[in-house]
Amino acid sequence: MSVSHTSWTAKFLAVVRYEILWNIRKKKFLGMLVVAFALATLSLALGHIVSALTGEPVEPDPNFVINSNVGLGGFVFFLFAIVTAMNTISAEFESGTIVPLLAKPVSRTTVFLGKLFAAFLTLLATYCFLMIYLTVGGFVVYGSQNNLHLVPLSLLGALFSTLIWIAIVLFFGAFFKNSLIAALGPFGIWLGTNIIGSILSVVAGQGWILTYIPGTGNSGFADGGLSPQFVPTGTSVSTGTDSIGPNLINYILHPSWDVTFYKINMGGFIPGGSRQITWTPLYSEPFSTIILTSIGVALVYFIVFVVASWYLFRRAQIAE
Repeated sequence: MSVSHTSWTAKFLAVVRYEILWNIRKKKFLGMLVVAFALATLSLALGHIVSALTGEPVEPDPNFVINSNVGLGGFVFFLFAIVTAMNTISAEFESGTIVPLLAKPVSRTTVFLGKLFAAFLTLLATYCFLMIYLTVGGFVVYGSQNNLHLVPLSLLGALFSTLIWIAIVLFFGAFFKNSLIAALGPFGIWLGTNIIGSILSVVAGQGWILTYIPGTGNSGFADGGLSPQFVPTGTSVSTGTDSIGPNLINYILHPSWDVTFYKINMGGFIPGGSRQITWTPLYSEPFSTIILTSIGVALVYFIVFVVASWYLFRRAQIAE
């Protein structure tokens, strides 16, 4: 048993090494680090840029690091998934390297798992670099930082958010065996769910639908209410998979929060006032329910698309 186990481990690690070296040769990992560094630097410098334009001094922000969400947003999570995974499977078929790769005494399942784990390691290294850089930069730019022991939760959330899109990209790559489609297909999904879906859901009052779709999710407000102008107050909370990290941090800091969701009424009236946009409360949910739902949604999407990608990869016909 031990010999068999060791043999499989050696093959698995060989595939991981092959994939990581391929990423390094293609400058993929270096490109991700450069982009991550640029975006994190912009996030750190934003306060000084605004200060230079407005003349207002940069105020200390002890919560900058834990609120930064690794210095990235939902689109960048998606972009990193595209860069990491769009060539992982499809490029092997396009270039013909799949033939010598599968000719080796390694099962297709081992090849698939090795490639997936290499993508995870690439992301983990990039996001660890970002967290260290943002933590140091936050001290320098915004002063002493609070709750730094919660920073790993932000890292965990960023990995969750990106791995969902990696699974979707792998599925398109395994199904179509084309790197361009592996990138454009998920982009169409991202565009539809995060832009068109958001507009329709808010106006129609059906934002709960976005909770079950990868991305930003529905938006609500915690620890607040409606102001005299009928505008929501409190802390903005997103239910989507992109916000798992910040939501975990906020839950530890504020476990008793309830989140209220609203519908926008176009052309409503304020009593004694003029016609304008107003907000109507729809429903409230415990913060814990929102977090558990987003984690569950992330796991379901990841498992479904990874299993589908693995199945397609195993069944793929190789044209020599």
